[in-house]
Amino acid sequence: MSKETYNNEDERIQAGLTQKPWNEIRSNDSWAIFKIMSEFVNGFETMAKIGPCVSIFGSARTKPDDKYYLLTEEIAEKIANSGYGVITGGGPGIMEAGNKGASRGTAPSVGLNIELPFEQHFNPYISHNFNLNFDYFFVRKTMFVKYSQGFVVMPGGFGTLDEMFEAVTLIQTKKIARFPIILVGTEFWGGLMDWIKTVMIERYHNASPEDLNLVKLVDTADEVVEIIDKFYKKYSLSPNF
Repeated sequence: MSKETYNNEDERIQAGLTQKPWNEIRSNDSWAIFKIMSEFVNGFETMAKIGPCVSIFGSARTKPDDKYYLLTEEIAEKIANSGYGVITGGGPGIMEAGNKGASRGTAPSVGLNIELPFEQHFNPYISHNFNLNFDYFFVRKTMFVKYSQGFVVMPGGFGTLDEMFEAVTLIQTKKIARFPIILVGTEFWGGLMDWIKTVMIERYHNASPEDLNLVKLVDTADEVVEIIDKFYKKYSLSPNF
């Protein structure tokens, strides 16, 4: 099944509005199932070889001299040396910093990349055979959630927010266990957390006050590792070694 390409956004919109025969639409949807299935199978078979992991989310735009890039390196190295594999989106920025730090540790450094309209290559710090490429965001997010026992969220954009709120929602609705979700950077995340508390919860009652307890807000690598280790000790779990 070939991908459709467009020269500009107008062509994409026009194609979406063009009426196609219903049987043609259904046929294309049916064939897409096999591509989706292959991504799930490849992802499951690869990720099942890895022990307990922590996912690190964050912006692809963060530069190597940025303080959060350097902090992500430190966090990932400490996590890996504590025995937990590190999973990132496999690309540049915070993802690269996560894999780079983890590669200096003693546990797997995993990259789950996504095909995007703008070019994004795997960063060079992913462990051998632990780099996966996806066309479908929802398959990729399944891999993040299914094989992570903790989530570290660095400053990022809309994609980072999507990944963070996905994890929060799944824990809130008890679809997955209550694994740690750690936001790193009070100056970046503090305003969002204040808005959730004062507007979403207190003014509009669209969430419960106890939902705030699902997320921890920290500023240092040691705080991140302490939260993860405390979680594992509470449930008598062991990392990779």
